[in-house]
Amino acid sequence: MLIKIKDLHKNYPLGKIELQALKGINLEIEESDFVSIAGPSGSGKTTLLNMIGLIDSLTSGSLIINNIEIKEQSRHELARLRREFIGFVFQSFNLLPVLNVFENIELPLIISKKGGSKSKRRERVNYLLEEVGLADCSKQRPAQLSGGQQQRVAIARALATSPRIVIADEPTGNLDSVTGEKILKLMKEINRVEKTTFIFSTHDPQIWKMADHIIFLQDGIINMEKRQ
Repeated sequence: MLIKIKDLHKNYPLGKIELQALKGINLEIEESDFVSIAGPSGSGKTTLLNMIGLIDSLTSGSLIINNIEIKEQSRHELARLRREFIGFVFQSFNLLPVLNVFENIELPLIISKKGGSKSKRRERVNYLLEEVGLADCSKQRPAQLSGGQQQRVAIARALATSPRIVIADEPTGNLDSVTGEKILKLMKEINRVEKTTFIFSTHDPQIWKMADHIIFLQDGIINMEKRQ
């Protein structure tokens, strides 16, 4: 089992009280799963992604990724796991404005030291640029791109290091339907060939149709799971 979550709680301080964002989540995700997390705004979708992505710490419970109990790891070790194990697609893109498109996608390969030689890195980045339809934009800065184009750069960057897990918060939210479908097919192909596990938070029915496993959240709890 790649990811195992048991009785996970996450509370956030809100003045003199605590907001219960997640209330006893129990969940198992296998390697090469294509998972969609669905639910209304405020249901805990993004919080759950942040837990799995090791961005935020849990309040109580257990989170095990690749047989590693996360709450027992140091901050340094958590940073290493994020860098080497997980790719992220954020709603806000989080592209570096001082780097061009090519450099934004290449950066994770350099930091993780997984990209090999400069020519190998170039080959990987150019492949992803072609797949997301941005081969002609490699030298442009993020500010020169539309929101949809920035989203595609963020997706290519998340896939660059061939991570074991890709976590995506509304990855098709800024894309037109044709481009969104193409991106989803690319992710599904990488899921099949590279055995990458994809975990999405989304309202997009197209992702629901392609998902192996749909998790429905409401008020911080799982109210239904569906295997397809």
